[in-house]
Amino acid sequence: MSAAASGTSKAAHSDAGLKKKRGPGALATAYLVIYNVVMTAGWLVIAVGLVRAYLARGSYHGLYYSIEKPLKFFQTGAILEILHCAVGIVPSSVVLTGFQVMSRVFLTWAVTHSVREVQSEDSVLLFVTAWTVTEIIRYSFYTFSLLNHLPYLIKWARYTFFIVLYPMGVTGELLTIYAALPYVQKTGLYSVTLPNKYNFSFDYYTFLILIMISYIPLFPQLYFHMIRQRKKVLGHAEDYSKVE
Repeated sequence: MSAAASGTSKAAHSDAGLKKKRGPGALATAYLVIYNVVMTAGWLVIAVGLVRAYLARGSYHGLYYSIEKPLKFFQTGAILEILHCAVGIVPSSVVLTGFQVMSRVFLTWAVTHSVREVQSEDSVLLFVTAWTVTEIIRYSFYTFSLLNHLPYLIKWARYTFFIVLYPMGVTGELLTIYAALPYVQKTGLYSVTLPNKYNFSFDYYTFLILIMISYIPLFPQLYFHMIRQRKKVLGHAEDYSKVE
């Protein structure tokens, strides 16, 4: 599933966990703060890299190459979030977090990295931009929440920007996978054909199509879940401001 998609839903569950009375111990909290600060800085590096490359080239075409390495590094670094859930320092579902993190890692490595022909597609820049803004906000949100000093502006951004970033990211991801299909079919990338000693076959082309189809039921569910979360989290503050 989607990467911008993955970020928003994962956040909803993690945000709920942060509100639980019993949080991580002092050592775990210190580690999580450092982790989230590093990840925030990493995605800021990606954002700066995109802006600098755009200003230098005067065009948004092919900007992926300017941030390819840090994107792969910090997106892969999100795998640690699965470990955080597994050891219990973050009270989120291991299965759900694993699915959402690995969907982004999959798009990063198994599609964009593996099919070099799609790297110059504008759709890649579309989802990379959505991921970058989403992650800067998300990791900042977690950092300040752990420190018990969450600015309202960050909380508002956390539950507002997804309205545009989520569809933007999903669109970029789908278009990128779609652009990869002809090359996957032509080269037989990652496919296994019969006969072979394992008596097993796998068609990566069909697999990618099934992934695209999975967006149809999942996207609306995750999107409207975040809409409900927004009303729940920001509703009281907005009602209070109207009274004032």
